Amino acid sequence: MGWNKSAAVDYLVKHIEPHSKGHCAKYTRLAIAAGGIQLIQTMSAKDYGSSLLKAGFTALPPSAKPEKGDVVVIQPYPGGLQYGHMAMYDGKTWYSDFKQRDMYPGPGYRRTHPPYVIYRKN
Repeated sequence: MGWNKSAAVDYLVKHIEPHSKGHCAKYTRLAIAAGGIQLIQTMSAKDYGSSLLKAGFTALPPSAKPEKGDVVVIQPYPGGLQYGHMAMYDGKTWYSDFKQRDMYPGPGYRRTHPPYVIYRKN
């Protein structure tokens, strides 16, 4: 089975919580698996970049516009949790373990804009 980004996005949207449960990487990883790609599991969301690359995703340049099925890995910010964040884009909205307001999952991320990379599998 190849990459089915629609199946991945559909899975994630159907399984979100009303509010974050602190399991962004787990929910995003399970959605990617529903789309046909098994990732090497890591302890923290911030560390999933290498797993995505090994699975055939490509790191996009910072100027790239996100598309359906893209995955963002965001590094932690000073004063925030050490785990970072991971989410998937459905073409309009970012989802992790909850429906996000934008790519950043909360005010600390929006305020500090920590480094991030968006990954795409074609």
